[in-house]
Amino acid sequence: MNWDSILAYPIQDLPFVALVLIIAFTVHEFAHAYSAYKFGDNTAYDAGRVTLNPRVHIDWLGAILILIAGFGWAKPVPVNQNRFKHPRLMGVVVSAVGPLSNLVIGIIGLVILYALDSSGVLANSSRGVSLALTTFLGYLISLNFLLFVFNLIPLPPLDGYRIIQDLVPLKVRYKMDQNVQWGVFFFLLIVFIPPLRKVTLDPVLGMISPLIDFFASIIRPIFY
Repeated sequence: MNWDSILAYPIQDLPFVALVLIIAFTVHEFAHAYSAYKFGDNTAYDAGRVTLNPRVHIDWLGAILILIAGFGWAKPVPVNQNRFKHPRLMGVVVSAVGPLSNLVIGIIGLVILYALDSSGVLANSSRGVSLALTTFLGYLISLNFLLFVFNLIPLPPLDGYRIIQDLVPLKVRYKMDQNVQWGVFFFLLIVFIPPLRKVTLDPVLGMISPLIDFFASIIRPIFY
């Protein structure tokens, strides 16, 4: 069986992809849980989610799917916005910090990559070590920028949808809640039907490379 024709990533890169996903998903969900806890909601804390232990955050079906389809998910963090002092404002923050944590990790990956390159560590390392480092950092950067952009798409069950819910008037939110199942259905359609994906999801994901280039253009001059 040709696994490369089934998987979204080369089979030899799967250990690097898996490690990056564990880091990305864990930090993402921890950011949701910790911010909700700091704003006064103990729901995630009581569920044991305010931790950097990957075992409580990783949804293995979602992780496997990202290896096959190129996208996936972790276990959603339970949040009770009624416990927040300012439910809607703090709800936006709690939803946004997950994707933002992935952006921060991606930027850190760029900093490390340029630091290792400019210091000569990559050039002076063995070919195997240099390849392992660049492969890992390449996925650390690309997958975290992917998760940042992907999770901001305003469709359920993504964080972007929750942000929109807390920004729109209450009447609009009620209608969104009533039709959320259709939003999930539409989300699945644009993911799995290539013609729809080509004109909806792909243009959004096409923003990833320019976004990486933008931050790289800021960070690169620091080291060269």
